[in-house]
Amino acid sequence: MPRLRNFALLSIAAAAVFLISACQSRAQFDGHRYVSPPAHTETVVGGKHISIRYYAPSMHGRKIFGGLVPYGEVWCTGANYSTDVTTESELEIGGLKLPGGTYSIWTLPTQTGWTLIINNQTGVSHLDYEPSADFGRTKMSVKTLPMPVETFRVELRNDGGDKGTLALLWETTEASIPFTVRP
Repeated sequence: MPRLRNFALLSIAAAAVFLISACQSRAQFDGHRYVSPPAHTETVVGGKHISIRYYAPSMHGRKIFGGLVPYGEVWCTGANYSTDVTTESELEIGGLKLPGGTYSIWTLPTQTGWTLIINNQTGVSHLDYEPSADFGRTKMSVKTLPMPVETFRVELRNDGGDKGTLALLWETTEASIPFTVRP
């Protein structure tokens, strides 16, 4: 009988642990149909390290630009929290002279072009864009991709020497801007 009682207690304990774990998992994702995992990219250009941390949403059959991401509204350029760029040296990007440090990047997509926004706030919710904290804005080049990109991707491309490109790819759109690393 003591053996049976021990087995029953162990069974109840295991069921309780399972139930608590299941409730915590469900609570973590409740209200979120899709999960956008953290991602990052980094490169060395002109001997200087540049990195970007972001959250990568996926299409899941949805219309992205002009749909999920409306035209004419500032977008956090990813999901969940601001996309943050860290550079150990000054960058010249579209006429902006960005000192070394960490900044958030936001974008303003329209049907006729995109604007890159560099902001001084970092690690903020995707809903907490503060225009008064903008470092500056600059135009991006936009092209249509031949094949859709399912999961949003940020690329830092080393173009040789002190030159590089920041590219944002999702759906059938690539928005990009060249940059130069300053010593």
